[in-house]
This record gives sequence, C-alpha cells and structure tokens, in this order.
Amino acid sequence: MSCGVTGTTLRGMTHVPPPAEELRLLDAELWQLDNRRAQLLARRAWLVAALQAVPQPPRAPAPHAVPARPETDAPRVQNVLLLLGGVLLTVAAMVFTLVSWGHLGIAGRAAVLGVLTLGVLAAPVPLLRRGLRSTAESVAGLGLALTALDAYALHETVFAGTDGTACAAASTATLAVLWAAYGLLPRTSTLRLPVPAAVAAAQLPLLLWALAAETGPYGCAAALLVTAGLDTVVALRPTPSTPTPVRVTAAVGAYGMGGWGILTAGLLSWTAAGPSAAARAAALLLLAAGITVGASWRLATQGATGGVTDADGADVDGATTGDTTRAGAGESEAGSNTAAVGAAWRGGAGGRAPSGRVAGPGEDGVAVGHAAFGALLLVLAGGGLPRAVLPGDWTVPGYLACGVALLAALRGPLPTAVRRGFVRASGVAQAVAAVCALPLVVVALLGPLGWAREAWSGVPSDARAAVTVHTPWPAFPTQVLLAPVVVAVVLALLVRDATWRPRALTGATVLAWATVMTIPSAFQLPYLVALLVPGLLTAAALWAAASRPHPWIALAVGTSVPLVFLALSSQPATLAVLSALTALFAAASLRPRLTPVTAPTALVHATALACAIGAAAGWAPQHTALLVLAVPTAAALLAARLGDPRATVPVEASGIAAAVLAIGLAVPDRPMLALVLALCGVLAAGTAVRPDRRPVGYAAAALFVLAAWVRLAAWGVGTVEAYTLPVTVPALVVGAMRRRRDPQASSWTAYGPGLASTLLPSLVAAWADPHWVRPLLLAAAALLTTLLGARHRLQAPLVLGGSVLVLDALHELAPYLVQLTGALPRWVPFALAGLLLLTLGATYERRLSQARQLRDFLGGMH
Repeated sequence: MSCGVTGTTLRGMTHVPPPAEELRLLDAELWQLDNRRAQLLARRAWLVAALQAVPQPPRAPAPHAVPARPETDAPRVQNVLLLLGGVLLTVAAMVFTLVSWGHLGIAGRAAVLGVLTLGVLAAPVPLLRRGLRSTAESVAGLGLALTALDAYALHETVFAGTDGTACAAASTATLAVLWAAYGLLPRTSTLRLPVPAAVAAAQLPLLLWALAAETGPYGCAAALLVTAGLDTVVALRPTPSTPTPVRVTAAVGAYGMGGWGILTAGLLSWTAAGPSAAARAAALLLLAAGITVGASWRLATQGATGGVTDADGADVDGATTGDTTRAGAGESEAGSNTAAVGAAWRGGAGGRAPSGRVAGPGEDGVAVGHAAFGALLLVLAGGGLPRAVLPGDWTVPGYLACGVALLAALRGPLPTAVRRGFVRASGVAQAVAAVCALPLVVVALLGPLGWAREAWSGVPSDARAAVTVHTPWPAFPTQVLLAPVVVAVVLALLVRDATWRPRALTGATVLAWATVMTIPSAFQLPYLVALLVPGLLTAAALWAAASRPHPWIALAVGTSVPLVFLALSSQPATLAVLSALTALFAAASLRPRLTPVTAPTALVHATALACAIGAAAGWAPQHTALLVLAVPTAAALLAARLGDPRATVPVEASGIAAAVLAIGLAVPDRPMLALVLALCGVLAAGTAVRPDRRPVGYAAAALFVLAAWVRLAAWGVGTVEAYTLPVTVPALVVGAMRRRRDPQASSWTAYGPGLASTLLPSLVAAWADPHWVRPLLLAAAALLTTLLGARHRLQAPLVLGGSVLVLDALHELAPYLVQLTGALPRWVPFALAGLLLLTLGATYERRLSQARQLRDFLGGMH
C-alpha cells in the first residue's frame, strides 16, 4: 500500500466491529476449534486400536539372515550314504580277499570270510524288523558281493587245480541258487535285490559250461538260446510270486542272450560248409524261433483274456472281451526294445499292468512283432538247408519258398496276432527276394538308353549285348527272376480283401511285366526276340487298357520307351518299330478313355519317325524340319476335333513340342527357318480360329513377324524400318478395329505398341545416322503422328509423336548447340543457373503468400 495514505482514510475504509461483537466472534471460533480437536482425537484413538487388533506381517529378514534352501531331500541323502557305504565295504572286502589273504592260514581265511558273510547276510532281518528297509537292501547287496568273494576264495584255495571256466560255471550256478533261496526266505522275501541278482547270475552257467566243455560255436549258441528260453519263461509268468524287477531282469537277459545266440546261429547257417553243419545251425534257429513264437503266443493269449489278477492270483476280469489281438490298420510294429518293455510292463502282481489297467492293443503289437521275428527265423532255418545242398544260384529261391510257406499259418489254429506276424514276415521275405532281382531289371530297362550315342552302329549279337552297350551285366544268377514271379502269383491269388485287392493286382502286374522284360537279356535270347517281346507287351497292354486303363496304359507307354532305344542299333529296326508304335497308339486313340495318353504318345513316336526318315534319306536337318511339321499339323487338326479338354491339352502340347523341334532343326539355314516360322504361324492362326483358342492369335502374329525378320536378315537387309514396319502396320490396324468396337478403349492400348515399335527403334537409329535422310523422314512421321493425335485428341499419338519429334530435332541441333556453347563466355552457364534459382525462389515465395492469404480468408469466415 502506498505510504501516502493517511490513517483517517484507512479508518474510513476498514470495518471494525464493537468490542462486544468481536468477543462473541472470538468465543465462537474457539468453540469450533475445540470441537474439531475432540473429533480428531477420537478418530486417532480408533485407528490406534484397529492397528493393534490386526496382526502385522512379519518383517523380511535381512539378506544375510535368509536361511539356505536345501538342494536335496532326506531320503536321497540317505540312499546316497547307504550306497557309498555298501560300495566301500565291498571294496574293503575285495582288498581283504585279494591283497591281505596271505597273512592268514587256510582255516583262518575260511573262518573270517565265512563268519563275515553269514553276519552280513543275517543283518537285514533285524533291520527289516525295525523298518530300515533301505539299510537292509544295502547290507544285503554287500552280503551278495561277499558270497561272490567266497566263491573266488574257494577256487583259489580248495579248488586251485580245477579249470577256471568250469569252476566259474559251477560258482555262478551255485550263487544263483543261493541268492534265489535267500531272497525267497520268509523273513527276507521283502528284499528286492537278491532274486533279480540271482536271475542275472543265472545268465552265465550254461554258457560257461559250454565253453569249459569246448563244445564249439554250436554248443555256445545252444547254451545262449536255452538261457534266453528260461528267461522268457520267467519274464512271462503271470503269477504274483514273480515281482516286476525279476521280470524286467529276465526280459533284459532274454533279449541280450537270445540276440547273441540268434546272431551266432545265423552266421553259422550262412557259413555252413555242408548239410550236417547247415542242419545243426537250422536246429539252433528253430529253437530260437520256437522261443520267440512261444512268447508271441503267450502275449497274444494274455491280451485276449484280459490278464488282470488280484493279489492272490485269482482272475478278476477273466471274461473274454472279444478278439483283442486284432490290431488297427495304423498300429505300429514294435521292435525288440518295445517288446522288452512290453514284456516287462506286464510285470507286477498277477500280470497287472501299471496303474492296474488291462493289457491293451499296444501289447498286441508286441505279440505281432515277436511272431514276425520268429517267422523270419523259421525262414532262415528252412532256407539254410537247401542252400547247403543245392548250387549257390538257388539260394534266393530257397529262402523265398520258405517265406511263402509261412502263409500256411493263415489256415492254422493260431491266435490272430501270431497269424498276422507270420503274414508280415512272409511279406518281408518275399520283398527281400524280389529286391534281389532288381539289378537285372534295372539293366534290362535302362541299359538300352546307351544306344542314343551309338545309333545305327550295328545289330548286337544277342539281347544281353543289346542292353549292355554302356552298362555291364550284374553278377546275379538268372534264378533270382523267380522271385518277382512268385510274389506276383501270391498277390494275385491270396489277397482277397476288397480294399487291397486292386492294389495287389496292380503290384502283381508290374512284377510280371518287369520279369518278362528282363527274360530276353537274362537268357541271352536273339536280338529279334528282344524287340518282339516288348512290342508284343505293348500291344497286349493297349488291348487290356481298353477295359481297364489302370495300370495297363502306363505299362504300354513304359514298354515303348526301352523298345525305341533298343531299335536304335539298326536303321530298319528303328523305322519298323517307330512305325508300328505310331500305328498302335494311333489306333488305341480311337477309344475316348485312352485318348489323353495314347494320342500324345502317338504324336511323339511320329515325331521320332519323321526324324528317322529324314536321317535315313540323307536329308539335311533343315529339310527334315519340313517333314517334322507334319506332326504339329496333325496335332492341330486332331485337337480341333476332340471335345474332351483332358485330351486336347496333351495333344496340343505334343504338337507344340514337335514345332519347337522343327524350328531347332531349321536354325542353321535362315531361309528355311523363315519358312518354318511362317508355317508355324499359319498353324497358330488356324488354331486361333477356334473360339476357345483366340489368344493363340498373338503367337501367330509373333511367328509371322519372326519369319519376316529372319527372311530380311537372310536377304541382308539392315534398315531398321524394314523390320519394324511389318509390326507397326498390323498393330495399328488391330488397334483401329478395337477402337471402333470399343470407343472407350485407351489410345495407349490401341495405338501405343504399334507406334512405339517403329518410332523408338527409328529414333535410336537416327541418333547414330550421320546422314540427313533418316532424321528428316522420322521427323515427318513424328509430326504427322502428333498432328493426328491433336486432331483426334488421342494421348498416345500426341505424346509419342511429340517426344520423338523433339528428340529428333535436338539430335539435328546438337552440333550447333555444341558450337554455341563453345562461343559463349564461361560465366554464362553460371549466370543462367543463378537466374533459374532466383525464378524458382520467387515462385515458391509467391505460392506461400497465396497460401497465407487463403488461410486468413478462411479464418475470418463465420
């Protein structure tokens, strides 16, 4: 406030109440403050009481006080400690037995080790009574290890003079019996280790006895297979007395010892030098097959009856629920590992599967796999006997006969899974035998392709020489050709299912065809027979295709290809075969069902025939091209008469291919090339007459233009307009006709291509032409085009003509511009550039000013 204001003035401006009124106002304000303070104190007391009633969350401990999280649990720590303790005690016992043995006498040694073993074996009983099961298992394992050391000690002391292998056999057998008895005692029957350990020890006695007796590989294989058979019996026992670890151990032993024995028996059968050795090897394979098939039978039977029993072994669900051995179409075939898991999976009390569920289709697949493998072992056993008696050429037929004999299981009283396994094994054996004949078939079918480089070089001596012109004949006996024949017969006679019957007949047909095509070269028949066999097969296939196109039509076409290449060795054979094939496929084309395949094939053979005729007559390639053009002519006429699009397109494609071949043959001679191109243009124009082939007219025009260009090039014409005007005139005529039909059509579409095809090449030529005639004529044509475009208000003639006229004028003025540039001072270009920039800047500023005025005008509107 200003200092010049007097007190009298302030008293006149400020309202001061009387003292009584002011005292009343002060008392009222103090009362309101006391009232508000009381309310706030009450609220504070309530909040304090509420906070004391609610439990507070514990505070997070300091980072250094966070307890460490345990990385393992107590049971795992216990098991690790027990395992380490048992291992250390076992090592200590071994050190005592092997290193410190000499410090004690014989009586002391036996007493110490025996007392220690008995004590350790007796320790699990009180441990089990106190509930220390894991400790009891560890101590029992140590006791089993001590018994093995006892056996070693007995051999080193009492039986030191006996054979080590025989002693090992007796020791393992004794240990297996003792461990099993120890694990089956009433007070130790709950231990899981002794009985599986006994099963594992039982894998060795028979093999060790066979080695000790020097029975040779046959005795060792027999010992392995017998051991595998005993393991299979233990693994497939459905009683609750056989726990899961025992069955798993037995299954692993069965597959391990059985696989070793089967491999040994197979090698013995393959290397058998005489009938006696082959018979012994076959006996071993039959034993292995019996074990495998028996396991499959048992698995299939358990799957059919449910296989779920209670703890006492009584059947809980013994009612047969149907033929559960029937597998689905998409069921996978289990291998040996899956079979082992499947056999062990049936373990537990009474053969109950895990989670107590009934054996399902998965186990049925295991049964099928076992049956198939056992059946293959039967094939190996049966095929090894004739192999040792008959010559080596009959090895494949011998095994094939055994494989086909497996199909007798279809009539036998076998479970469904076993029958299916036998059928699949038979299929595998037949497939392997058929594959053995594949090298002969491949050479017989693909070997004739080598005549493409040796055409008309001379008639081969026989059919084998005809297919081995560049490929050696495989060192396979001709007897292997029996395999595809037998397989074809089996497919045709035994497959009766409605779904698989057509496929089986197709496979049988292909196998029979491959065999017949291979027979002439396999038996070295005359060359004429090598031509007649595929020729007759082609005719027969075309005749059969009339009623059943698939697969006969494919076989007919496939047979004609090697036949054509076989005929290339001789000129008369080539002409005769190509003529016959053309006639055969042309006659077959009369049937509408075969036309989409036979008509194009006939045209292809006719094209080859035309080339062969030209070569036989000694014509040059360009003259042969005229003869080849007869094929696209026939294709165009045939396509016009066909009403089926499935046949029209292949026929036209064959004709186009023949036309391209004719053009390629005529390339060396320019006049003949122009004639061929013109004839192809005529064919294309005739095809474009058809309503559904109107776009072919563009191809006809292109062919005519190419023909004209080639003719001009042949005449040595170098004028550009001679090449462009034949394109421009028809294009302008077509554009005018289009504008007449459609006045809304763009001038760029109607006249642009035609004008550009002449004006632009002529402009390029004019820029390189030192004379004045071409630029003058081009300028006149461009001026006329521009005037016509302006007269009819057409954009394309106006732009093209004006652009060409300006560029042509610049070309003519260029020398003078160069001279003018040399006469001007050097500062003139920079001055002109600055003037241009100033003009552009002024224009830019004017536009901005106009924009601001417009903005102000719009802003002033309401």
